[in-house]
Amino acid sequence: TSESEFYFLHSYVFKAIKNFQIAQTNYSEDFISIINYKNIYGVQFHPEKSLRNGLLLIKNFINYNA
Repeated sequence: TSESEFYFLHSYVFKAIKNFQIAQTNYSEDFISIINYKNIYGVQFHPEKSLRNGLLLIKNFINYNA
């Protein structure tokens, strides 16, 4: 959901072209947290450290169009 929490470790942000943006996060300012270009996805957070939400995201990614 849009209210799911994920683990961010650092203060770096990805400056991407908005066309590739899937999600954004606000922590003092809005920044891109998930991007997609063709069959490449990138996340700014650590799904492996994000407990249930991270595990669900990884599971959904693996099972997408399986």
